[in-house]
Amino acid sequence: MTTFAVTPNGMDHVLVASPNMVVRQRVLESLNPNARRVEQASGGAEALVRLEQGFWQVLFLDRCLPDLDAEELSRTVRERYPAVEVVLLDSEMDAVTRGLGSDNLPVPASAVPPAHDDTDQGNSQGRREAPGRNGGEGVRAAALPGMIGDSATMQDVYRMVKLVAARDTTVLITGPTGSGKELVARGLHKLSPRATRSLAVVNCAAIPESLLEAELFGYARGAFTGALQSYAGRIQAAHLGTLFLDEIGDMPLSLQPKLLRFLEQKELQRLGSAQVVHVDTRVVVATNADLQALVSQGRFREDLYFRLSAFPIAIPRLAERPGDVTQLAIWFLEQFSGRVPAPILSEESMALLRSQSWPGNVRELQNVIERALILADGETVIQPEHLRLGIYRAPKPPGLTIGHLHPNSA
Repeated sequence: MTTFAVTPNGMDHVLVASPNMVVRQRVLESLNPNARRVEQASGGAEALVRLEQGFWQVLFLDRCLPDLDAEELSRTVRERYPAVEVVLLDSEMDAVTRGLGSDNLPVPASAVPPAHDDTDQGNSQGRREAPGRNGGEGVRAAALPGMIGDSATMQDVYRMVKLVAARDTTVLITGPTGSGKELVARGLHKLSPRATRSLAVVNCAAIPESLLEAELFGYARGAFTGALQSYAGRIQAAHLGTLFLDEIGDMPLSLQPKLLRFLEQKELQRLGSAQVVHVDTRVVVATNADLQALVSQGRFREDLYFRLSAFPIAIPRLAERPGDVTQLAIWFLEQFSGRVPAPILSEESMALLRSQSWPGNVRELQNVIERALILADGETVIQPEHLRLGIYRAPKPPGLTIGHLHPNSA
């Protein structure tokens, strides 16, 4: 059974996650005072954010979390951060007192779940619960509704979505253009208790700044020229449902305080109205931008960033999951061909698709397959010549030719 002690030369980067301030304090008091970095989190989502922001050796995790299931979260942490030792704690004070009584913080057997057992049986159980990252045995997380691909990186995404779907925690989905962020948001909504209610989608980059506030928060009749009747706005339209704000990094700085207030108070005011409206709307946002960089540039509010990133989910680039390319291509063939059976990909075509970098991600692959079907003109096998027209080639840097350097290059 795993035991360890926090010592000056040992595990001295410690994160304590519990909604119970007394539990956190008792853990902190029991740590070796020479521990170099000790931080606290009040919930599972906050713990995940802190894990992503730095190096940790030990995570003390309360079994009773307000936002996530501790057992599921512990498995996710072990898979994503294998160097982090996870110790599950009970919130009852007697358990904390028994388990954290010594200066060196030995962990009793009762505080460690069976999945941490160092015996063959414990490791076997841990492998059965793992998603088979390296192609080994294991139960794989089912794909989200409307999504294709079962690579290890997408398994992480599916698992994270299913962990948070049942909660009202704000979710930040990040990833490059065309990677499927909106599909993830829709899948999250469908798996949530709000699935029977509406999902309101707003692209913050597609609506002019002068209209975005009115679109989100609504307006009263006569609030401005042309406002002939009142409009509830997208946030209120998603009452008891989900609001998905795409391209949140493009939200005007002037509008961000109003969004922050809604997130914190769950209330809003329409333009031209003094009435405060309370709305129960779950918020999911997405961006392909680096929000931390925007914060440092003064283009995004730091307090809003931390409020939105309560539970971050990162979507990998298609190039990072080549095993999914063939599955996606076959699915697109079936969708676009309109024939039964659908055309198939030759071995050479599959090899060509897997070898590409796909800067446009899933959306680029979709376009390539659609063009290939047109070029194939009814043939039953898609050959490489049908694919090459649509595959993106990055332009060469100006002034470079094959075999020669630009005269001004160093």
